Amino acid sequence: MIYNLLRTVLFQLDPETAHDWTRQFLSMTPSLPLRFFCGKRTRSEPVRVMGLDFPHPVGLAAGLDKDGECIKVWDALGFGFVEIGTVTPRPQPGNPKPRMFRLPKAQALINRMGFNNQGVDYLVAQVRRARFKGILGINIGKNADTPVERAIDDYLIGLRKVYPWASYVTVNISSPNTAGLRDWQYGEALDRLLAALKEEQQRLTDVHDHYAPLAIKIAPDLADADLPTVGRSLLRHGMDAVIATNTTFSRAGVEQLPHAHETGGLSGAPLMARSTEVVRRLADILEGQIPIIAAGGILSGADVVAKIAAGASLVQIYTGFIYRGPELISEAVKALNASSKKIN
Repeated sequence: MIYNLLRTVLFQLDPETAHDWTRQFLSMTPSLPLRFFCGKRTRSEPVRVMGLDFPHPVGLAAGLDKDGECIKVWDALGFGFVEIGTVTPRPQPGNPKPRMFRLPKAQALINRMGFNNQGVDYLVAQVRRARFKGILGINIGKNADTPVERAIDDYLIGLRKVYPWASYVTVNISSPNTAGLRDWQYGEALDRLLAALKEEQQRLTDVHDHYAPLAIKIAPDLADADLPTVGRSLLRHGMDAVIATNTTFSRAGVEQLPHAHETGGLSGAPLMARSTEVVRRLADILEGQIPIIAAGGILSGADVVAKIAAGASLVQIYTGFIYRGPELISEAVKALNASSKKIN
């Protein structure tokens, strides 16, 4: 109820203004009041994924807190884990505004933010200040002005900087809003990137006496024929997880809505079917050897159950949280609990 009233106000504002206002408000709000009023804790059996113990499988996707300024707040609101970023080695403003658009009739968003963030050193300072004890993922990317052929350098810089502070690290090679980024999902380029990441992960584990799993985030726009090749690369290089999926270029089902013509990645309800299909296909390819974290199109508890049924071990919410608020988290956990009881 509280969030429904707040959303009515926020949706009168430009989407990015509403996002910035909310982030600033949350960063200044003590966690305890939010936990009391919004963070309904639904009991759930912990799940072990990537060698980490998650209190429940429903987490926050990267993008809502790019700079890690509200880490404890997300936990207070009820998320089982939090992923911050995408962060780049150097600060960058992102793409020109306007760059975020709501499609309320479809419960969707289009964004072309372009990794706007204050840089990895700022993010690390926020993480250190938060002293968060929960599961924290940190999502890393490349700077827009780094030549595509040198993207590996940026990923390694990011990995080194965040490694001591991350429960796991996500490597974002699937944003549609950084030129050439998605080319790293294919063939020899993907193999080179994964080999470099794995070598650095092993070195950093020795240096810090701490193993931070690596998750690779892929696009929903990969062709079905490409997924086996991606899956084999992930297996060959010993990646710890795959996140399926990022936003999509597709406008299927929203073509006639206002803002549908805007460039950028589409997220929300229209992405549910395709992202779930990618999860299902990856589950068949990976055969349980690498866990799948599902993201894309989750607007209800039933959507979460569908992701898990398709083969995911964890789920992440972004656009659904904007439309539904903290209620979606408790609804999702309850739905998973009910589904588990039926199976047992």
